[in-house]
Amino acid sequence: MNGTMIQYFHWYTPEGSLWNQLKEQAGFLKDLGITSVWLPPASKASTGGLSVGYDAYDLYDLGEFDQQGSIPTRYGTKEELLAAVKALKEKDLKIIVDIVLNHKAGGDEKEKVMAIRVDEENRNEIVSEPFEMEAYTKFTFPGRNGKYSEFIWDHQCFTGVDHNAKNGDHGIFSFLSEYGDGWDEVIDDEKGNYDFLMYADIEFRNPAVREELFRWGIWLHDTLGFDGVRLDAVKHISPHFMKEWLLRLREHTGKDIFAVGEYWAPGLLHLLQRYLDTTDGEMSLFDSSLHHNFHHASTLGNGFDMRKIFDGTLVQVSPHLAVTVTDNHDTQPMQALEAPVEHWFKPLAYALILLRAEGYPCVFYPDLFGASYWDKGSDGNDYEIFLNKVEEIEKLLQLRRDHAYGEQRDYFDHPNCLGWVRTGDEEHPACAVVLSNGDSGFKPMEIGTLYAGVTFVDTLGKVDERIAIRDDGWADFKCAPGSVSVWIPESSL
Repeated sequence: MNGTMIQYFHWYTPEGSLWNQLKEQAGFLKDLGITSVWLPPASKASTGGLSVGYDAYDLYDLGEFDQQGSIPTRYGTKEELLAAVKALKEKDLKIIVDIVLNHKAGGDEKEKVMAIRVDEENRNEIVSEPFEMEAYTKFTFPGRNGKYSEFIWDHQCFTGVDHNAKNGDHGIFSFLSEYGDGWDEVIDDEKGNYDFLMYADIEFRNPAVREELFRWGIWLHDTLGFDGVRLDAVKHISPHFMKEWLLRLREHTGKDIFAVGEYWAPGLLHLLQRYLDTTDGEMSLFDSSLHHNFHHASTLGNGFDMRKIFDGTLVQVSPHLAVTVTDNHDTQPMQALEAPVEHWFKPLAYALILLRAEGYPCVFYPDLFGASYWDKGSDGNDYEIFLNKVEEIEKLLQLRRDHAYGEQRDYFDHPNCLGWVRTGDEEHPACAVVLSNGDSGFKPMEIGTLYAGVTFVDTLGKVDERIAIRDDGWADFKCAPGSVSVWIPESSL
């Protein structure tokens, strides 16, 4: 069966119990053809039940302890999480957990530490003499009181912070540490060195830190029995540590744990390739370059040459290591990497990731369920955002489940109208896909002599006619303006 992931949350997922909702919807997801579910960060973050989860506080607190103002996380309690996991497993759905290891936030106590200030745009440039500052780098987790782990985090576990608690000053402060001068080694030279992202940046050169994170990964697996991991902010973490963390986890579990890293570098394919090379292909990456193409295609309309939709993408050069997306929690409106794919283009984008042979597609929660929320824009004004459900998405998911198999023949010969055929196999009938970002169009394509005389229909209902396959196995498959049509044998409806 074709693998299909869903990101089962977005940045503005309402507070409550997402875990209870997921438990109830496990069967629905299974019936659509979803095979794995990416959960949001399950650990307690610095703002407790309010947090989306990426401001990680206590990795061992899955909604069990009274810390940071709440027992539950934004998504519910540990008991509710375990019940949701059980429901997913009963439906044979794989569980992908979100791993946030780059930083910690919400420290319990201040410490005095020697540091230097660095230039925010070039973190290798020192702009102060060494000085004593105070930072919230002592993590004692009093609510947990040593359960599961007695490890206490202190300033020696971090490379630097962005806040001087002594005087309220904000900037980027690099600690003077016994574990190495300056920042840890990362892949590219953006901002001189982009090891530091936010909060208290974890020092992976400290062997005690590495061992604690190895232990925690094993504990989390033993607790949840997950099948895969989504690795947050790998752009800012030593690739050598991430590779070792994965290898240790796989060795302990005896499982081929799936891993996908978030290295967001749209339009910079060479950086994604360099990261994959450095980690020896031990993880996949999200195809941020393909998302970049989708975003631009959706804003340019028929001015975008659709023949170039896969140019410069990870799925084009390393399809076995590419996780393809239309949008995610960071690219949705009002977020840090805002670059949403316009709604009219979403069905085309989903056809391009769900109905082709290459890549591992990931569906975004609002595209399946819809979403609405308020947030403050960069101009200081409040905005209400509506993300409408993609009406075609359920049918496209079912088409991936039932028809997207066999040889793939591409017909990428027009700037505004693309087509391809999947010839099917012994168990799955063929399909023909045609899409246009401009006027209505048609595409002569070969479906195969096996289907000579067979009537095909557009299962998405965009073109209201029937097409008979000619004796030579060819037919002219049509699509409506700015839309996608998927043609399947009428008998397979």
